[in-house]
Formats: sequence, structure tokens, C-alpha cells
Amino acid sequence: MKLTFEGDLQELEAGLSLLSGNLHLEMVEDGTPVRVEKSDGKIEAGMENGQGWIRFAEKIHFFRALGLFIESARESNHFSVSEEPQFKLNGVMIDVSRNAVLTVTSIKELLQKMALMGLNLLMLYTEDTFEVEGEPYFGYMRGRYSYAELKACDDYADALGIEIIPCIQTLAHIEHFLKWDIASPLKDTRDVLLVGSDATYQFLERIISAATRPFRSRRIHIGMDEAHGMGRGVYQDRYGYRDRFEIIRSHLDQVLQITSKYGLDPMIWSDMYFRVASKTHDYYDLDAVIPESVKQALPQGLQLVYWDYYHDDQAFYNDYIRRHKEFGSNPVFAGGIWVWSRWGPGYGKTFRATNAGLQACKEEGIQEVFATLWGDDGTEINYFTALLGLQLYAEHGYARQLDLEKLKRRVKFCTGVDYEAFMDLKYLDETPGTLPDNSEGLGTSNPSKFLLWQDLLIGLYDRHVVGLNLEEHYAQLREKLCRHKNDYPGGKLLFETPEKLCAVLEQKSDLGLRMTIAYKHRDLPLLRQIADQEIPELIQRVCELRAAHREEWFSIYKPFGWEVLDIRYGGLLSRLDSAILRLNDFIEGHVSSIEEMDEERLFFDGIERPQPGVGLGFSDKYHRIVTAGVFFHALPL
Repeated sequence: MKLTFEGDLQELEAGLSLLSGNLHLEMVEDGTPVRVEKSDGKIEAGMENGQGWIRFAEKIHFFRALGLFIESARESNHFSVSEEPQFKLNGVMIDVSRNAVLTVTSIKELLQKMALMGLNLLMLYTEDTFEVEGEPYFGYMRGRYSYAELKACDDYADALGIEIIPCIQTLAHIEHFLKWDIASPLKDTRDVLLVGSDATYQFLERIISAATRPFRSRRIHIGMDEAHGMGRGVYQDRYGYRDRFEIIRSHLDQVLQITSKYGLDPMIWSDMYFRVASKTHDYYDLDAVIPESVKQALPQGLQLVYWDYYHDDQAFYNDYIRRHKEFGSNPVFAGGIWVWSRWGPGYGKTFRATNAGLQACKEEGIQEVFATLWGDDGTEINYFTALLGLQLYAEHGYARQLDLEKLKRRVKFCTGVDYEAFMDLKYLDETPGTLPDNSEGLGTSNPSKFLLWQDLLIGLYDRHVVGLNLEEHYAQLREKLCRHKNDYPGGKLLFETPEKLCAVLEQKSDLGLRMTIAYKHRDLPLLRQIADQEIPELIQRVCELRAAHREEWFSIYKPFGWEVLDIRYGGLLSRLDSAILRLNDFIEGHVSSIEEMDEERLFFDGIERPQPGVGLGFSDKYHRIVTAGVFFHALPL
């Protein structure tokens, strides 16, 4: 499309240059004239009698309006679109601390799509994946970002009207650094820093300085969530027992002295205030009572971040937002796109929780929201499969009520992929036996993960899938994903690995069950078929999955972290080879029994199935999926 812009484009030129290629946009002197004007807050785009217009308040609004203009102009030469932004900040936080560290190229690609969607906030959740001068073990061999890399991302984002806010940890979730012997003076428990130590605050000043230097933003997320072991390890040995509210307050005061020194506006996850007040240490305990003195003691200027991607009931979000407001200021809301501990985004749960949470935010006047993309247990997923979730946040951000049909049009325009194709990825985990939208209480089931990695001979999850015919489910899904891979530009990156996974699960999901039944009935011909044909075919499919997954990983992530998945694939292939050996030894009479298969298959979580309100089960720990044996011994300190 050829356009001639009229008006002051000085602040927009750099971003226009970045987006023009993806939009097939040419800025020429004899194109369709488009008048560009600042407005009072609304976004407007339209065309009449051959004259176009775009009105906007913020830079990010211009790029969303530009997308709306081009999308509409492809269909008609007479149109008018108007939107009212619902949030001042709306965007995404991506976990780059659980092995999958997005390359700078990937971040830039993501920023382009965010700009067209109208999202203006990006956080990179970096526990230790950024360089800190004087700390060579901080992020060592973990794909940490250099100052130059982060500065390049910030420059790119700024051109598009997107703010990058550093997101770090200053209390817990530091285990990847604390595991090194050199860090032992800073350690309270395995993943919690030693509060009260001068060395701790000298260290924190170094990481806060390093985390903020590359960015224009003067805001910072300093974490402080899930510090369950706080004050219970070296701290208690050194200082004795102390009230946990007091420990938090003292530590926070020290950290805020550092952020104040650097002129920063900090925010923290809010859960520790709620957990300490709960007799069960539950963040969402409706019976927890936070003392008024604690609420009053929250430092002015510190924002609380209320994170919740579990509840489907809007009333719960309304209630908890109000509880956060009792601390004296509007919280930031952090929802989630369910990508953690699974191979495909859990869009059923994502849409239910997001629609409830963001509608509550709009009713309660919350002005800053973001979606979290966590990478628990090694990040097997491709983060770009979450783009539909980002579009969901964007469309909520520009309408008082979500328009699903508009969302479908917008995601196709902004990503090039249909809504239905993205949605098909959820069926990696929404299988027979799961609940509607795979929404089980506060969680979901993740069979794509546990059925892939579980051992064929031991089958810790075999009992969960009895009688479900998952072979047919994954075969049908495999065909759909193969079509999507071929139908869309860039579809290979989004759909090939899930397609290859379906090929594996089509054969493996019930193979352990069939093998065990054949063994118990002493069906030697079937066991021989499994050993000679089915397992070798499965090995080939696993190899093809690994190759596709590896190509995907090196296309979007830094190489560090892939070694973990290589080891998992290697373990799976080795155990399949051992399964062939064990079957052949039994078939040929070298052993009288296969002891692993003599054991009764139990439900992993002790919950009988099927029964109302219970799905297939969930595991976010690879080492628990593959063995009941000692995988490693995690000491508390």
C-alpha cells in the first residue's frame, strides 16, 4: 500500500521504517494522502473521498491506528474506526530465566507485532540472565544478556512507543546464582537471599544498577515473590526467630534505599504480604487478615503487582483488587497466558481467566496490566505460540467489552495466522478426559508433557489415560497442525514441532498400557511386535520431534538451555532402547518376569479417575514424571 502522510511525523519516522516491510507499506509522494494528528486520547482512523486520517495521543496508539487503517483500507475506501484506550500500560512479561532466552532478533520481531496490536509494555523476567560487572557467575552459561543487547532492544522498543521495564528478583528465586559456591555468603536458604547482611545489599546494588542501565524507563520490578524459606535458614541461625512481616519490611526498606539512590520507581509482586497473613500460606486465602499497621507501612511510591491467572470468577478479581487498594494505591495487574509446563498454550484456561480478570480491572479503574509467560521446568514451548493471548490483552485494552469477532480479524492481520489455527494448539492438552477448557479448579492438565516424558516400562501416568483413545485424538490433531504448517507464511516455526509431538503421542500415549496388558496376558506375539516394530517406529518419531524442536529452538532462543532438552530426549531414547531389551529378554526366556511391569499402576496424585471436577492431572517437574527413584537430592540450603 502506498501512502503519503501529512503532519508532524518526527517521533514516528523510526517506527514507521521498522514496520513498513511487514505491512507492505510504501511512503511515497503520490500515495493515498493520510492526515496525521494528535488527539485527546481516542484512536481514530478513517478514509473518505480519497482522504485518510489517523488521530492518536500516544506513539503506540499511532501504530495500532496505522494497522487498523491498513486493515480497513484493504476492504474499503470509505470507513471510520474509533477506539478508546482502557489502560495506560498494557503488555507482556516473558520469562527468560528458565533456559529459553529469546534472541535480540526474536525480541525485535515480537516488538513489531506488539506495536501493531497496540501493546506498550515489555518486561523480560531476568533472575540472573543479564551481565553484572564483578559477578562472573551471575548468569554464567545461562545465555545472559549483555548491556549492548538490552540497549539495542530498548532503542528498538522506543521507536515503536513501547516501554521496556526491567524485571528482576531481589529476595527469592535466585537459586541459579546461589548454587555456585562463590555465592554462599549471600544465601539464607536454597533460593532466598540472606536478609540483613551488608554483603547482600552491596550485591543487590550491583544487580539493580546493571539491570536498569540499558533502559530509558525509570521503573523497575524488583520481584520479592514466593520467598517461602525467608528467615528460616542461615538467617535464623545467625539472628534468631523474627516476625516475617518485620523481615519483609526491613529488607524492603534496604532495597528501596538503593532504588531511590538510582531514581527508580519500583514495584513488587504482592503475594508475600498475603501469604504471611494466611494460616495456610495461601496467596488467595479469603480468610487472611493483613494487619492495618502492615498496610500503612507500605512505602509510598511502591506499587504492588497482583498476579492471578487462575480464577474464572470475575467477582474474585474485583474483591482482590479492592484488597490491594487497601494498601493505599492502585495495583498493577498481572494475568497470564498459560504456556508453562506444556507444549501448547492453554487457551481455554487463558481466555476464561483473562476475560474475568481484565473486565474486573476495567471496572475497578486499574490502569496498568500485563500478561505473564512463565517458562517453568525448562520452557519446552515456543513463546510465539502465545501471540493470540497477546492479541486478547490488546483487544481488551481498546474496548470496554471484548469483541471476539474483532479479535479474530485483528490477530490474522497482526500475526498472519488465523484465530482457529492458534486455538488448535490448545488441544495438545485439551484431550479426552480433561474438563471443559481444560480448567480444573485453579489449574489445568498437561498430558502433552507427562505423556511424552514418562517412562514406557514404569508408566507413572498410565492409569490416568485408561480408555481415553488418545491415539485417535492426537492423530486427528496431527493432520490439522500439518495443514496449518503449510497454510501460513512462517507456519513451520509455529506448527511443525507440535505436529511432530502429535506423531509421537499418537503412538506413545497408550503404548505403555497396551504393553503391560500384553505382558500380563503373556501375549508373546504382541510383545514381539511391540519390541520389533512399534518401539523402533516410536524411536524414529522421537528423533524427528527432537530435530524439529532443535531447529525451532535455535531459531528463536539462545543456544544455552537446549542442553537440558537434549538430555531429556537422550533419556527418552535410551529408555525406549532399554524397553526393547527388557521385552526381548522376557520373550526369549532370559528372564522369567519384567519386574517394572509387575507393579500395579497407581494414580500419580492419588486421586481416582474418572470423577466429576477432576482432569487428567498435572506435573511441572520433569524428574517426577520420569522416575519414582532418586533423580537428584535437593538440600534445603
